[in-house]
Amino acid sequence: MRDTTRRNFISGAALLPLAATAAHAATGIAPQATTPDTATPDIPQMQKDLSKYIGFGIKQAGSEGDNACGDWMASELEKLGYAIEKQTMSAPYFTPERCELVSGHTRATVWPQPIVIPTGTQGVSARLVRVDAAGHADTSLEEAIALIDLPFGRWSSMLWKAVRTPLEAAFSGGAAACVVVTNGPSGKVIALNTDGQKPMYEGPIALLAPDDAAPFFKAALDGKEATLTMTGEGGRRPAFNFIARMDRSKSRWLAVSTPRSGWFGCAGERGPGIAAWLSLARWASANVDDYNLAFICNSGHEYEYLGAEEALHAIAPKPEETAFWLHLGANIAARDWHDILGKPMPLPSADSQRFLVTSPSLLAKARALFKGQVGLEAPYSSEQLSAGELTNVINAGYPLVAGVFGIHRYHHVIEDDERCVPADKVAEATVAFRHLLEHALRTA
Repeated sequence: MRDTTRRNFISGAALLPLAATAAHAATGIAPQATTPDTATPDIPQMQKDLSKYIGFGIKQAGSEGDNACGDWMASELEKLGYAIEKQTMSAPYFTPERCELVSGHTRATVWPQPIVIPTGTQGVSARLVRVDAAGHADTSLEEAIALIDLPFGRWSSMLWKAVRTPLEAAFSGGAAACVVVTNGPSGKVIALNTDGQKPMYEGPIALLAPDDAAPFFKAALDGKEATLTMTGEGGRRPAFNFIARMDRSKSRWLAVSTPRSGWFGCAGERGPGIAAWLSLARWASANVDDYNLAFICNSGHEYEYLGAEEALHAIAPKPEETAFWLHLGANIAARDWHDILGKPMPLPSADSQRFLVTSPSLLAKARALFKGQVGLEAPYSSEQLSAGELTNVINAGYPLVAGVFGIHRYHHVIEDDERCVPADKVAEATVAFRHLLEHALRTA
């Protein structure tokens, strides 16, 4: 029951200072001999880290942006004295050339759904047939192009049942290809995570922006034909995870992980997690004495956590050797927006669709530490819920965990850029994560 919930899941208070001497003796966390403002991360440094991450551009696994980002993150920790170990893996890729849907005089760019099955230069020409969310069509799907009308939502994965149901129905009905309209709050194409080993279906699949869909639904209603063309270069290429270790010859490890790859620039999706991860790595190197440190960064996230699973098998500390694992996933602190007459207006607050999950023993403390941080202030037990790479960690048997995942407005959308990241909210969340980490190590 718990695994089913995880797979299908979609959708501060004054912080008490540590009692310096007692806390250090009990936990190996050194007191901070600075001003009372020491709970606040260096916000200019955090903004610098966010800008650096965003500046790497598109970060699909194994791409130039992903590799350069990984090298930069590893170098930042190497400067602190961490030992770096890289783990190479194989990830799919596809470089689009011509990817479009045409019906009469109507033409729209589409996103080729990985793992891409190209159409060839001639494309696939057939009747357009609308398929609803339940997989129903008003006419035969035999040799048709199925135009799948997903319900409104914050979509993220091809593996979600609400996406699989109409796709399976369309291909079972004989469709030659499928075009999926990813109806969501941005009006743009929402890229979907997928299997990293092979195509999930037997025919070409494209994603179409809701903003571009109306004329094609009209064409389907009128029984008109369309041509779907998806050409480009594809295959597999190397990508890498890495672990930054600070081995103090202690009996147990503190592990902190974050993914860095994704379909587009991933500013709000990944940027806050990267900045928090770097901040915690810098802090822990100087302040956590009685635990070995393992800071893990994964690629291949968009291929259903391909890198996370590889890292757990090969480079991560073992569950029985790990005191606490903190995973910094998607939407730690992305911006929220108002909709005014169809135009999004930025808000200073964070998007509420972010979810904090902890082991049951950490719930009460997490509620107190994240009080006032919308979304995070209502944590869930890991026995009730998890998603993303945190699920891999839990399933691997790590005894004490916490992690964040979420889906902000521009999640998996190309417009997920620097507008989507409020640095002060990233800093606010990072403070609470630091205190949660301190508490977990005191009680582990």
